[in-house]
Amino acid sequence: MSVLTGLRVIEFAGIGPGPFAAMMLADMGADVVRIERPGAIRQDYEVMLRGRRVVSLDLKRDAATALALLAKADALIEGFRPGVMERLGLGPDVVAAVNPKLVYGRMTGWGQSGPLAERAGHDITYLAITGILGAIGTKAAPVPPLNVVGDFGGGALYLVVGLLAALLSARQSGQGQVVDAAITDGVVNMLSMFHGMMAGGHWRDAREANLLDGGAHFYGTYECADGKFIAVGAIEPQFYAELRALAGLTDPVFDDQRNPAVWPLLRHKFAAAFLTRTRDEWAALFAGSDACVAPVLSLIEARSDPHLTARGNFASGEPAPAPRFSRTASVAGGRPMAADVSAVLADWQ
Repeated sequence: MSVLTGLRVIEFAGIGPGPFAAMMLADMGADVVRIERPGAIRQDYEVMLRGRRVVSLDLKRDAATALALLAKADALIEGFRPGVMERLGLGPDVVAAVNPKLVYGRMTGWGQSGPLAERAGHDITYLAITGILGAIGTKAAPVPPLNVVGDFGGGALYLVVGLLAALLSARQSGQGQVVDAAITDGVVNMLSMFHGMMAGGHWRDAREANLLDGGAHFYGTYECADGKFIAVGAIEPQFYAELRALAGLTDPVFDDQRNPAVWPLLRHKFAAAFLTRTRDEWAALFAGSDACVAPVLSLIEARSDPHLTARGNFASGEPAPAPRFSRTASVAGGRPMAADVSAVLADWQ
């Protein structure tokens, strides 16, 4: 038995954050049923589709069957543009009429309202207007931080939090509600610390100019003798001192750790020092220390990292469920299974 055993979720097929949110719920024990267009059930296995049944429905012709499923569900996830579900006859008002307790999760990039709500977009464009894309990268240019920041961080995780909070409310009140999860909303919210730091005069609105964006010599990545990289995060004075001691950085100029005026010079000196050994030699030197130094691994290398292996973070090459529960463990489901709608309806009596 898992923490969400007994929870029934309908997922309308989409890409990116919607399926990731559904995967998280399925990992935690929810019974997730994914509705795909006829002929669209994927033959290849995608990790984010694990742990649920898949039914085939033409929503333009058979919205009534989808509504029958929703009448028995606790929550739904959809990631269409605003208005699509309403045109299909499956909008929040219609669904609430047959299932007042249902929580209606809407996952978009721009949100259900606003000047851009109807426009197409992708992770990089959502990040662009929030300020986070402009804050990540080198002085020369912003760098896309994969789509983990927007799709999965600002999108899917906020959708999951919103769904679970609304489900708690529905159990107490008997009334469901709409969860409008926009990637732009979530990303702006995640930037709270940085806006606070700017308000306090502790953050400049520029790249490679601050404590956590590569501006500080003690928080960044450095190339090693073999062309691989090492990551340094020695923020606190005691960790910085340990880094210096182990790396042999005895020059008194390094004493002025917190002076941004000398960061460019110290970064140059750090860069020269780390080029004297390979990545793995540096990793071995810092192993077991509090210098906050780690090797920068590739995605393939990460699968065999000793710490991640000990924690069981990968099972057969797939990321394991997170977070962990002490009593009701989550379990990564297998490949998505094709199912008949009538069987799901019978099962959900």
